[in-house]
Amino acid sequence: MTVSNETMKRAVLVGLIGADIQMSKSPALHECEGTLQGLDYRYELLDLAERGLPPSALPDLLAEMEARGFAGSNITHPCKQTVIQYLTDLSDDARMLGAVNTVVFKDGRRTGHNTDWYGFYENFRRGLPDVPRHRAVLLGAGGAGVAVAHAAMKLGIEHLAIFDQDIARSTKLAEDLNRRFSAERAFSITNVGEAMRTVDGLIHATPTGMKNHPGLPIEESWLEPRHWVADIVYMPLVTELLALATRLDCRTLTGGGMTVFQAAAAFRLFSGIEPDAERMSTHFTELCRAS
Repeated sequence: MTVSNETMKRAVLVGLIGADIQMSKSPALHECEGTLQGLDYRYELLDLAERGLPPSALPDLLAEMEARGFAGSNITHPCKQTVIQYLTDLSDDARMLGAVNTVVFKDGRRTGHNTDWYGFYENFRRGLPDVPRHRAVLLGAGGAGVAVAHAAMKLGIEHLAIFDQDIARSTKLAEDLNRRFSAERAFSITNVGEAMRTVDGLIHATPTGMKNHPGLPIEESWLEPRHWVADIVYMPLVTELLALATRLDCRTLTGGGMTVFQAAAAFRLFSGIEPDAERMSTHFTELCRAS
């Protein structure tokens, strides 16, 4: 009996857990690459907001995925740190950063990974290769901020001023970074406007600017043409912050590249196949233009 190619395709079911994620481009990005890799690849959204669930429903969603045979799930706001207590294993990166954006289900175990830091690192390295890296402000010390801060250290930013509404969180992140990198390079701040006067650039790692969190994370007057601005928000791709920075003729970096490169790393973990990151980047650009 002849078996068709369609029948022989390996099925891979994955998803995304988070709040307000209906506009996510991850399903199309993953599914297109999966198809081109010869897989029957499906990516579902388990949206807390859409289901009317609180973040405390996270363990139920993880159990649902396991019961349905998911290979794994991406994790986004507001679950990147709280998910850790429901996992059986952590990769070195996830353990070091204390935040997870990718969970792999295998052999009855849940292993948490962090591909966010690599996504930001690769996006910055390609998109802002020659900007000064003496001093920068980081807004946000949550799950994404933790990963971005690690990448910033790896990128050679000499002094990182971290602001978060929760000063205990920004203080802990600075302490963790200084211990990890054996230098006093990171510190917590409470006055972003003052810090912006002496830094080269701004890294934004909070939900502000997303469709359901509109607005600017800083005062307009704090930004100057000499600053570079890197945003991790990608829905919309051009946030109010990046629009302001562009008007001022600042060097800018959208969150799209971070999304692509973290997605490529997650795809590899879910499927065991090396994706074509350049092809995924091209597809992501097409998705953004069409939306």
